[in-house]
Amino acid sequence: MAGQRGAAGLGALPEDALLEVLALVPARDLVRSCRLVCTQWRAVADRPSLWKRKCEREGLAPAARPPPPDWRVWYFLCRLRRNLLRNPRAEEKLKHWRLDSNEGDEWKVEGLPGTHGNSFPGAGVRKYFVTSYGLCLKSQLIDLKKEGYWEELMDKHRPDIIISDWYAARFDCGCQYQLKVQLLSADHLVLEEFCPQPVIIDQWSDAKWKEMSYTFHNYKPGVRYILFKHGGQDTQYWAGWYGIRVTNSSITIGPGTSA
Repeated sequence: MAGQRGAAGLGALPEDALLEVLALVPARDLVRSCRLVCTQWRAVADRPSLWKRKCEREGLAPAARPPPPDWRVWYFLCRLRRNLLRNPRAEEKLKHWRLDSNEGDEWKVEGLPGTHGNSFPGAGVRKYFVTSYGLCLKSQLIDLKKEGYWEELMDKHRPDIIISDWYAARFDCGCQYQLKVQLLSADHLVLEEFCPQPVIIDQWSDAKWKEMSYTFHNYKPGVRYILFKHGGQDTQYWAGWYGIRVTNSSITIGPGTSA
């Protein structure tokens, strides 16, 4: 009864005042609860101006670009945005990674800069994964629903999916690097794929860290999973860990111009 009386009291407010009050409510409560109170609350909760106000108050409004076509989608994409890959910098050894191929002397974790290597160009990266003389590949499968990205968001708005991976060789040994990222349906059918040609690095290279990046735009509806797989091997078949080094991998989703 107290809740109903409170709702009735707020319902007596002018809509602009009600908008100011609802703009202070946590976003998920606004969507899951407030919209269900009455027709007036639903209308106010769906107003673009309310979500624009929430973005501005929380520092999420886009700077120096046209306003997003849907402020509510923009708000949730900003709040959800993070690296979806777990343990991308080898801080937890090989935890969270599936070892699809673990040949030669197998995968190993080493500290930067490593023997005959270079420091990473960004702050906060202290370790990397390194491959051997046999093919080493590892992967993660991202379940978008579990990560908070609901079906309508992925099918109707299709926010950009941004991929980044960093790789480097040892100065004294040649190696090969490969990356494959697939957008999968609920049945694990491949809807889109980024699979560049393997990168071959010759012996006596500069051993500098390089970034491989790609953005999926306007992909097909139905994306429910993202499969990220990378790795490689050395090209001189030396015992030990002379193959490609990888670290600081990431998958992020919007917001972007397509959000």
